[in-house]
Amino acid sequence: MDFEISGFSLLVLAIVILAVVIVAMGVRAVPQGYEYTVERFGRYTRTLPPGLGIIFPVIDRIGTKMNMMETVLDVPQQEVITRDNALVQVDGVVFYQVLDAAAASYEVRDLERAVLNLTMTNIRTVMGSMDLDELLSRRDDINTRLLHVVDDATEPWGIKVTRIEILDITPPTDLVESMGRQMKAERDKRATVLVAEGDRQAQILRAEGDKQAQILAAEGRREAAFRDAEAREREAEAEAKATTMVSEAIARGDVNAVNYFVAQRYVEAFGKFATSNNQKTFILPMEATSLIGAVGGIAEIARDAMAQRAATRGEGPPPGPAGGTSRTPSSGGGGGANPGPWGAPGTGGESGSR
Repeated sequence: MDFEISGFSLLVLAIVILAVVIVAMGVRAVPQGYEYTVERFGRYTRTLPPGLGIIFPVIDRIGTKMNMMETVLDVPQQEVITRDNALVQVDGVVFYQVLDAAAASYEVRDLERAVLNLTMTNIRTVMGSMDLDELLSRRDDINTRLLHVVDDATEPWGIKVTRIEILDITPPTDLVESMGRQMKAERDKRATVLVAEGDRQAQILRAEGDKQAQILAAEGRREAAFRDAEAREREAEAEAKATTMVSEAIARGDVNAVNYFVAQRYVEAFGKFATSNNQKTFILPMEATSLIGAVGGIAEIARDAMAQRAATRGEGPPPGPAGGTSRTPSSGGGGGANPGPWGAPGTGGESGSR
């Protein structure tokens, strides 16, 4: 069966196809992170946000597809002459974000190239006004100054420069070697200063220790001297008291007191002979029994003192060594007399003489 297509049908079909094409041309899907500018007869009219957008076909068209995400640009390495005429190699990175798609599209041509050249120019300006030591030690200050300058310059372009970082600063090789020698010299100097400070502190501490030791030693000597003086004083008092007692006994006619005094000196002299370093062997020109007789005088004095104490209390005299009463020095008889200090018989009788 033959179908005849009339001219009217063809016209309707053409109109439908044209309508579909026009609708397709008027619908635009904008992806996330982008914005499209719309131009009508070549003039900017509006901006399409992310999502589905409608434009008038034929009279409207998409001008620029602008990326609204933050973008990073690598700053190529360049040479910079510092204030102290040092030639260094510098590179870095720039982070920026488009805030106004229309301004970024129509206020500047080739946005990335403009931002890059502006950053490189300001790097030379900022770093050229500083010394090499400042470049190496104040990178944060350099980044802050660059960010402030570049951000102010790009504000009319509808973008925001978020960060500028200097990646590497490379001085010449000979300058690096000189800096290494300088750093070594500085460290050697600090080490020498620290060693000197340590020696100084050690000497001060040793001097303080010696001072305290001398003070303590002096205090010890002073205390020992006080103790020695006190001991000598007590010894002198005891000696004076003993001498007084012997003198009183002699005044009463007690010869045994004299024997005690002489025997004491005799024993001391004998002890000095025995402890002498130079006299190891010596001959005694005396009888050995004379020492015993001299000591016997001490016993007689002790018995007399006890007899006097008993008489004072009203008691009888204590018995003598053989059960009798004690003898006085004036009693006669050579056999009962006490020997003298040098081994001779006592002077109380005729039998005591030779």
